Amino acid sequence: MRTANPRTVVVWALVALVGAAGWSVLALSRGEEVSAAWMVAAALGSYAIGYRFYARFIAHRVLKVDRTRATPAERLDNGIDFHPTDRRVLLGHHFAAIAGAGPLVGPVLAAQMGYLPGTIWIIVGVIFAGAVQDMIVLFFSTRRDGRSLGQMAREEIGPFGGVAALVAAFAIMIILLGVLALVVVNALAGSPWGTFSIAMTIPIALLMGCYLRVLRPGRVVEVSLIGVALLLFALVSGRWVAESSWADTFTLAPSTLVVWLVAYGFIASILPVWMLLAPRDYLSTFLKIGTIALLALGVVISLPTLKMDAVTDFASRGDGPVFAGSLFPFVFITIACGALSGFHALISSGTTPKMIQKETQVRMIGYGSMLMESSVAVMALVAASVIDPGLYFAMNAPAGVIGDTVQNASQVVTGWGYSISPGDLAQAAKDVEESSLLSRTGGAPTLAIGISQIFSDVTGGSLRAFWYHFAIMFEALFILTAVDAGTRVGRFMLQDMLGNVHRSFRNVSWKPGLVITSALVCGAWGYFLWVGVHEPLGGINQLFPIFGIANQLLAAVALAVCTTLLVKSGRLKWAWITGIPLAWDATVTLTASWQKVFSGDPRVGFFTQRQVFQDAIDRGEVLAPAQSMADMRTVVTNSTVDGVLTAVLALLIVVVIADALRVCVWHVRRPALSTLSEAPHVESGIVAPAGLIPTREEKEEARRATSV
Repeated sequence: MRTANPRTVVVWALVALVGAAGWSVLALSRGEEVSAAWMVAAALGSYAIGYRFYARFIAHRVLKVDRTRATPAERLDNGIDFHPTDRRVLLGHHFAAIAGAGPLVGPVLAAQMGYLPGTIWIIVGVIFAGAVQDMIVLFFSTRRDGRSLGQMAREEIGPFGGVAALVAAFAIMIILLGVLALVVVNALAGSPWGTFSIAMTIPIALLMGCYLRVLRPGRVVEVSLIGVALLLFALVSGRWVAESSWADTFTLAPSTLVVWLVAYGFIASILPVWMLLAPRDYLSTFLKIGTIALLALGVVISLPTLKMDAVTDFASRGDGPVFAGSLFPFVFITIACGALSGFHALISSGTTPKMIQKETQVRMIGYGSMLMESSVAVMALVAASVIDPGLYFAMNAPAGVIGDTVQNASQVVTGWGYSISPGDLAQAAKDVEESSLLSRTGGAPTLAIGISQIFSDVTGGSLRAFWYHFAIMFEALFILTAVDAGTRVGRFMLQDMLGNVHRSFRNVSWKPGLVITSALVCGAWGYFLWVGVHEPLGGINQLFPIFGIANQLLAAVALAVCTTLLVKSGRLKWAWITGIPLAWDATVTLTASWQKVFSGDPRVGFFTQRQVFQDAIDRGEVLAPAQSMADMRTVVTNSTVDGVLTAVLALLIVVVIADALRVCVWHVRRPALSTLSEAPHVESGIVAPAGLIPTREEKEEARRATSV
């Protein structure tokens, strides 16, 4: 048996102590000031322990990753969708693809309940659920030629539950892409700095892709330095452009941005993955992780205190102004991607398994990327919790609740127990060069305020406006990378579905098929986005309320597929690894779905809300947020559609889980009759490390390979 190095024992004991100290302070402090640095300590200590021990256990003991087995990227390499990609570039792509709006805005909104519930779920949830799901889906998809989640469900669970999974996954994917794109449009509309900087990442990524493919293959460090230098120049010059005569050129209306986004999504979906998608995601990861790392460093240096309560009264009452509903189940639904996300399972069974070099890299790319995203969620929660609670609620409460003047807002927020003066509200807006911060709902502006406060505490208050607008641009770039990768994954999903009808579509790189399906996917989410931009209550705005539930329902599908595959592949004793998260996620999400459909509270239940607005229409009254009778009728329609969709999606997920349970029981009783759709073992000829830093053995293996 291998004996642990004493120095290693000491190091990991210290890591555990740091994490334990952070948790102790957060959990036990009552009334006294708590530094946000303790939240960072709890997160980093927990992540390190989870990655080193739990993820390693799953990868090597449960999954038994095989470094000698060729992956689809090696066996099916065609330079379009299947392409062996350096682990560092792929880590950047995967992280950028999964890190969308959820980890940025979800924790900000969940801060309404206090910082402690969100912190617990973000950290504990990612270690035992979210990162586990991502890694195991990636592993099983890699073993099946990069099959999509829905197709794996159809092949392993059966046609009944599989078709339900295919339909649910694709429908949810379109909703998620539309919501993500809407957040990008809202962030970039009227922002020449953000539009220019983000537009420049496209030619930079094309240069990086050609550099690695043609000019200097394998020179990842070189291309990284070049890309980062050009990215920083694009960010700085974006500020210059915004202050120059070119500003009007890059000041785009929302409708124009929709056209450009749809066109970009289509092009990124059909181009070879090495040319644009992977290098652009890799490039954006430097900005994403760099900003989050600097934010954590800023917290450690400035030591801001957590001004939000550990647990607010809204957690038990369920009448919060940011979102209605009690702590259970809605704080888990609201946080979404920061702890567990079904969208991630689509990426893990979409682009990434078609590019991964070695099975041994699933731990770093699948589990590690999700920990990185969770760290983003923690920093978002920190940013929301260090600002004045009065300002937080004034920014996130709708105008129909707090009014449109600082006097009204101050009076209403003070009535909730969080006092802030009209002068303070006006000064907060002036500090970041905004006319008003009232009712800036959605989470993104609040996050920008928190980021600007932390950074300006380090660099000086005179730069607060700069950091605020930088944060807005950063959020748009953060989310856009999930749109282009998601569109490509949506294309894979549609090709898998059509491949069950027409065999040609089974080849995901078949050019007519990829063009047709890319156009259909872009057209679907583009339509909802276009209508949503032109009608404040229509299009994707109509589906926005079910974004969180749909995402978590999709996670239930992924965990059900993972549990089934663990059972069918002879890993029954380890089925609890995904079975327990599945039971929790199904309980939370189906409870939320039930409440959204049947609750008698019009702020929670869709059909109750529909009845309230219909009764008002009959009386000739106009209720907020509607401003006219036409808006009132739109709200009635939206509530009906959301209620029906929520019920249908929940029913589809119940079908998937029930059918998965049937298959598991059947396999336990008759294991000899079960079949797996796993690709045959082929010896790998690629030599590549499992982690970012090669071990001594991996370096020696690489040296021997190059000397042959």
